[in-house]
This record gives sequence, structure tokens and C-alpha cells, in this order.
Amino acid sequence: MTKAELYEKAKMLPLLPGVYIIRDKKNEIIYIGKAKRLRIRVSQYFREGVPHDNKVTQMINHAFQFDVIVCQSEFEALVLEASQIKAHTPKYNILLKDDKGYSYVRLTKEPWPRLSAVLQKEEDGAEYIGPYTSSFAVREMVETAQNVFRLPRCNRHFPQDIGKGRPCLNAHIGKCMAVCSGKIRREDYQQAVQGAVRLIRHGKKDIVKGLEQQMMEASDRLDFERAALIRDQITAITKVSAGQKVVVSEDTQMDVIAFAGTSHAVCAAILRYRDGRLTDKREFLFHDTTDLDALREQFLPQYYLGGEEVPRTIAVDALPEAAEALNQALNQARGSAVHLYVPQRGDVAKLVNMAYTNAVERLARESGRYAREEKLLEELAQLLGMEKAPAVIESYDISNWGDGTSVCGMVVFENGKPKRAGYRRFKMRTVDRTDDYASMAEALSRRAAEYARGAAGQFGVLPDLILLDGGRGQVNAVRQAIAGTELARVPLFGMVKDDHHRTRAIVTGEGREIAINLNRGVFTFVTAIQDEVHRFAITYQRWQQKKKSYASTLTEVPGVGPATAKALLARFKTVGAVRQASPDELAMTDGVGPAMAQRIYGYFHGGTPAN
Repeated sequence: MTKAELYEKAKMLPLLPGVYIIRDKKNEIIYIGKAKRLRIRVSQYFREGVPHDNKVTQMINHAFQFDVIVCQSEFEALVLEASQIKAHTPKYNILLKDDKGYSYVRLTKEPWPRLSAVLQKEEDGAEYIGPYTSSFAVREMVETAQNVFRLPRCNRHFPQDIGKGRPCLNAHIGKCMAVCSGKIRREDYQQAVQGAVRLIRHGKKDIVKGLEQQMMEASDRLDFERAALIRDQITAITKVSAGQKVVVSEDTQMDVIAFAGTSHAVCAAILRYRDGRLTDKREFLFHDTTDLDALREQFLPQYYLGGEEVPRTIAVDALPEAAEALNQALNQARGSAVHLYVPQRGDVAKLVNMAYTNAVERLARESGRYAREEKLLEELAQLLGMEKAPAVIESYDISNWGDGTSVCGMVVFENGKPKRAGYRRFKMRTVDRTDDYASMAEALSRRAAEYARGAAGQFGVLPDLILLDGGRGQVNAVRQAIAGTELARVPLFGMVKDDHHRTRAIVTGEGREIAINLNRGVFTFVTAIQDEVHRFAITYQRWQQKKKSYASTLTEVPGVGPATAKALLARFKTVGAVRQASPDELAMTDGVGPAMAQRIYGYFHGGTPAN
């Protein structure tokens, strides 16, 4: 349907609350919104002469049809909108992804476990606590737990390094119990680690009472060294609690939210206060929009009705248009009354001002960063002879171990920054030997086929530039593979390295090398892309090798073939977990009956295999 036809259709809508769903020519949902009066809101999109920001203009240009769901109230429309956005994640709705990603607390499984903050989960047998949406909070929790329980954070391995070398500075200043000295019993260390985990899981309030009980018990049995260690832990927890400034009453659970905008972006800053203290700060950036009021109206329900913890109090810099309906939805989500308001004076008003200052500062940093990145991309375009700066760059690298197994990693850089949501991996289907040219050709031909069939996500986007890790041979192999496809229109170059495995130049299919080392910014940027795609590809290759190694270990069990080994790994994730499973648990795996379960259990535990 044309824009004029959509406008005529919108004029026929009722003046009732509801949700509208806009789709493109492929029938994919590209935007979901709510309205107090459907006719007025939807017709504004398609009426000539109504100004819109860049993002809305793009959405309108791609709109082909729309549907509506009439609701009984504005509250019902708001809740339905939030659930539909969460289910479909339309392209032109704001997507609440800050730049922190998910974080975890990692606890290793070894005789002397180690605690650390990590950004992603690995299949390494360790225990992971999380995920948490704030890396800030995870780092704070881990650092506090390490300080309180005086856990080591060095690179030494225990028990191998016990007694080797002198204790480090952390031990001398009381931040580490100095396991390396050999004076700490393994049981005491493990109890300290368990205490640290309890502190992370349950907070400071619930742990002190238990520690005091343990201290008294140690004292009663005349284990004064153990009692002194626990006493120091209690003192450290009390000190940590006292060292955090209480800025509002101690029983306050409150979020403080403010928005700031420039001509290119809007930032939402959230300060989270729990027990009267600032526990976290989160920032969300939205580009190609300048409408603060519209963003505020979309942001608040999506943030809180999408599963985020709803505090008792939410102080904002301004109320959204549907504040009454939002407050009702917040009450329902929390299960008790929520105070959503704009503070006019006093300490909370100052906190809103502080949130606004954080949003402004983030935008200032981002503006400077974007200015540098835009300049960098312009310089790259000039070097490569491109008409405009490449906003979306895809890069590919092949990794193999010489055994005929090859994989390809694809990374994406958008506006000069890694876009990890767009990363993809390819396991070769047609190449059964070590052949980088053929493997690269297969990966790019599959990429072109995905775009041709109208795939969603990154495969549905045509990049502005493709960079291959390799030289003339890779470039020409890919050119032949994608000839006649839409991908053939994208500029394609190789990235070649010197004898020291460092990026040297960019190469064309004709073998012409374009020197980049004279432009420090472009050289650093291209090197970063090449390093990232190499890291991503080799990580996938190692993961595949690990899986193969695990599977080969399981196939050593009499009667267990590759298919059964794969099923066991799919269920238990690691060979260690298979080893620890009971026969009944093993028998629940597809293709593993009671007899085979007994055989597997007997293999790992020295029992007599069943006949």
C-alpha cells in the first residue's frame, strides 16, 4: 500500500485506545506502538506535511500495511504493547540494550576455587552466578567479596604454587589471606569462598549473623586462628557497609531517571538506589532520534514491564503522556504501590539533576567519539576509493587445524564499533579438506543466499564493505562465489599481514596493495577488525575441537557411538557432568536405555559394565 492509501485506511480507525502493528513488504513487523486514540496517532504517521525524526521517517518509508488491536483502556494497551515489543523486537522500536551486555560471577571448580567477574559464560565446568545486566554491579560485588574474605586475585595456581615465592603486596596490606604462603588450610579457604558466594547471592544483611555463629563455634573449640579470620571478615563487611554514603533513608528502594538529547541522539540515565545507597548506574543511547517526550513514553514501560525489577519509588525528570496507565501497570508488575513522580525540590530533585548530568556527560563523550569515528570511516573510504563512508563493515576469517576441519567467523562493525549481535559463525558443509580459498568462498556464498531469501537480523542487511582476512586468492575466490548476487555490489578487499603477523595493507582482487600504515587511525582500525575476526574464528574452531575431543572421549565407552555421544553432550554439556551423572539420569538421554546407562556409569566409576 502507498503512503496515501495507508493514510486513508488510518482515517477509518476508531477513536479508541489500542495497539497498532506496522509491517513492511515482506510482512515483517517493523514497529509496534500504543495509542489513546488509534485514529489520531496512526494517521499522523502517514499524513503529508507532518515532521518526523530520522528513525520514524525511515520506518514510514518501509511501511506497507498495518493492523490494530482495540483495547478496553489505555492501561491495557500499554501492557499489550510492552509484551508485543518483547516478543517481536521490531526494527524501529527502541531496543533496550545498553553497552554493558550480560555479566557473570565465575567460580572455578577446583580444590582451591577462584572467584572472578566475567562478561560471558564458557563451557569450562565452572559455576556461573548470573546473568546480571550490569558489569558495574558484578565487578563491585566480586571486589567486595574478595576484600571481605581476603581471597587471592593473582595469577598463581594452587596448590602448585604454594610455597613458591613470597606473598604479594595484597597479602601485606591485609587484602589477601596469602594462600601461597602455605599457612592457610584448604578447609578454611573453601569456607571463605562459600562465604563470598553467600555474600554475592544474598547481600550483607543475612551473612553477618551466620559468621558470628561460626566465630563463636571456632572459639569454643579453641580454634582461635579460625575465629580471628572470621572476626576480620565480619569487621570487613561492617566497614564496607559503613563506607558507602547513605544519600536517602536506609529503607529506600528508588530509581532516578533523566533524559538528555542532542541533534543526533538521546541518552537515558538511571541511578539505582537500594538501602539508601547508589548501587548501580545504567545508560541507554538511542541514535537517529531527538524527540525526548516520545522516547520517554516508550522507554519507561519497556524498561520496567520487560522483566526489570520495579522499585517502590521512581523519580523522573518529567512524566510521560500515559503516566496514569503506566503507574497502574507498575503497581501490577510489583504487586504493591509504586510512587512514580517528578520531585520538585529537596534531595531527590538533586538526584534527578545528577542523573541528567550523567546523561549529558555520556552524550558529550559519545559525540566526540562519533566525530572521530566518522572522520576515520571517511578516511578509509577515500583510501579504498569508495563514494561514501562504510557504515556497516563485515569481516571474515577462516580457521582450521590442518585436519580437514574448517570454520569461518564473521564479525560486524557498525559506525566504527563492533556490533556483536551481528556476529555469525559458519561450519563448512561442502569443503572436506584444508582449503582456505574454498572455505571462504562457501561462507560468502551462503551469506549471499541468506540475504537473497530475505533472512532476518544481520543476514538481512547488505553491508557497505567486506574485508577478508587474506590476500588476492581469497578475494578472487569470493568474487567468483558471489557473482550475480546482491553481495557482488559490495566493495570487497583482503587484509594482508607481514612476516610478524601484523596487518600490512589492504589488497584488491587484482593484487594491488593499498598501504594503510601511513594513516595511523585507519591502520589501527583495520588492525582491530582483523584481530577481532581472527579471535572470533579461532575461538569457534577451538570450541569445535573441544566438542570433538569430548565426543571422542565418550565414544571410548563400549557401545557408545558418535550419535549417542552427541546426545549425551547436548544433555549434560561436559564429559565431567556425564561422569558425575547417576544411571537413572543417564538413561533419560535420547538413545540411552538402562543397560547402556549402567555401562557408561561403570566405565567412569570402575564398576562392572552391564552385558
